[in-house]
Amino acid sequence: MAVGALVVVSFLVKEVIVVVDGERRHVRAFGGTVQEVLADAEVSVGYGDVVRPSTQEVVDDGALIEVRRARPLTLTLDGRTSTHLVTATSVGDALRELDIAPTASKLSAPPGDRVPLEGMELTVYTRRKVYVVAGTTRVTSRTTARTVREVLRQKRIALRRGYLVNPPLSSFPKDGTVITVTPPRTVQIQPEVAELDWESLAECESHGDPEAYNPDGPYYGLYQFSLPMWEAVGGMDTPSTWPEEEQTYRAQLLYQQVGGRWQGQWPHCGDRLFTMNAR
Repeated sequence: MAVGALVVVSFLVKEVIVVVDGERRHVRAFGGTVQEVLADAEVSVGYGDVVRPSTQEVVDDGALIEVRRARPLTLTLDGRTSTHLVTATSVGDALRELDIAPTASKLSAPPGDRVPLEGMELTVYTRRKVYVVAGTTRVTSRTTARTVREVLRQKRIALRRGYLVNPPLSSFPKDGTVITVTPPRTVQIQPEVAELDWESLAECESHGDPEAYNPDGPYYGLYQFSLPMWEAVGGMDTPSTWPEEEQTYRAQLLYQQVGGRWQGQWPHCGDRLFTMNAR
């Protein structure tokens, strides 16, 4: 009778492989279903856990049962925070589970780091396309930058005091953001200066071409600024990268700063400023 009982018991016992979060172990169990086998193996199943096959499936000898335990992930993605349950055990796999490509993102933890069962916080900045506009210069940037300031640093766009940047330097550059940089106009142009014949001066200096370039100086733009003189009146980059309105403002500002002594900047064409008065 005892021998018969042993035969029955051995017939009921199943050899099952249970894999929990990637860790494999062999289990001898009496249970008929996945749920019963896991109970025999002292593997608890909680909310959000993934079990394959399902817990009500009948288990055959030699079966493989996989359990992936859920863990909370507090994700700050491009400045927005949300909480998720993931079953992945690594940062990279957790992001892929959430349809986020880890290779195209800046992460606060390496992709190979483990996501502990108690959960973790993760900050991710995805690669976005943003645009920088400074005068007629248009720059496209694919960036994981956290702020507008960081984008400008990446593109090596130097800012001086008073430069106007929109959106603000501390703001987050989301996909499609257009960042504009404008030099300050803190000095008002006097009416008598604005009324001079700047169009005639530009025609003489550059044939009215705002992108004109003379390698002899070199000199740039409508009014053939040298770079030191352009920077002295608050200009950024080269004059020829800015619209005519900006170039004219800087030329008028220069005229004011030198007290109307135009001969140093425009020795050959400066008298054209007064052609309207001579008519």
